[in-house]
Amino acid sequence: MADLKDRLEEAKKESESLKAQIKTNIEAVKDTTLNKFTNDLPALPNTSMKLRRTLKGHLGKIYALQWAEDSLTLASASQDGKLLVWNAVTCLKINALPLPSNWVMTCGYGGNGEFVASGGLDNTCTVWNLRSRNPTKPVRELSGHGGFLSCCRFLDSKQIATSSGDHSCAVWDIESANRITEFRKHEGDVMFLSLNTDKSQFVSGSCDKNCIVWDTKSGKATHTLYGHEKDVNSVAFFPGGNSFCSASEDGTVRLWDLRSMNEINRYVLDGGAAGPANPTSVAFSQSGRLLFSAYADHPVAIWDTLKADKKGQVSGHDKRVTSIGISHDGTALCTASWDTFLKVWTTA
Repeated sequence: MADLKDRLEEAKKESESLKAQIKTNIEAVKDTTLNKFTNDLPALPNTSMKLRRTLKGHLGKIYALQWAEDSLTLASASQDGKLLVWNAVTCLKINALPLPSNWVMTCGYGGNGEFVASGGLDNTCTVWNLRSRNPTKPVRELSGHGGFLSCCRFLDSKQIATSSGDHSCAVWDIESANRITEFRKHEGDVMFLSLNTDKSQFVSGSCDKNCIVWDTKSGKATHTLYGHEKDVNSVAFFPGGNSFCSASEDGTVRLWDLRSMNEINRYVLDGGAAGPANPTSVAFSQSGRLLFSAYADHPVAIWDTLKADKKGQVSGHDKRVTSIGISHDGTALCTASWDTFLKVWTTA
């Protein structure tokens, strides 16, 4: 037994040494950043957002939201034990679904508006069919993760991807409730995942400080990006799928390019005496030119993605903003907060 422990320890040391060497090799060929490369481009004007709607109905902290493909409806999950489906234009609640656990961490909306899902500390992804005779009754409970469910995203009406505190991600067949593919390489809790445009890949962010890009069908890791110094809270694919950003408790949001395997830009919000503010959620505008980042104790920042300049902020919540999302048509931003409200914004 002692010999096995020694061999495991030696393997860990070798792994860390190889990671450090990979990082060194990547840094050696990094000759510029996106910020420097676009220095001669004209700067974007400052951007302001106007509050259009406030969605009131939750009685507890809201932890997650996601827009439907129609860009008119969205789902939100709260510690009040409800998953609410909203019409973001009329502010009316379409459905109020009782959650199996109040300790919810994520919700998903997909299948062309047919399905919603949620999960959290119950380790289970619960799926509802909004077009069934009884939409408040779950149609599937996807059990198999050995830790909390941190994120769920629909691939289509038949499959859903999940990430978990058991250090893994998975793709499930909704009809059979079977896990089709398992994704294991992270060494810490996986906190978030983001699908690329055609859903052939997704990226996951973890408490092991790393981001991994996966091939959705094969289950193989295609890229592993190192650099963050603390847990990665959120990730978001750039439109087009060649880049993604990650938000970490080290106080940075970073933009990564999959072709060069490099960090190409960094966005840091000054938190004053406490140091850099910690980002909780990130989202790109439809064109990708603007990057939105939410923070634990600060307004949502609006960044020029190319130049890493802050171009504005979104202020309106009294407490922490936990989740942000851009509608699929790019016309609206929604923010969810511990203050129990969802707010819908558009450019002024």
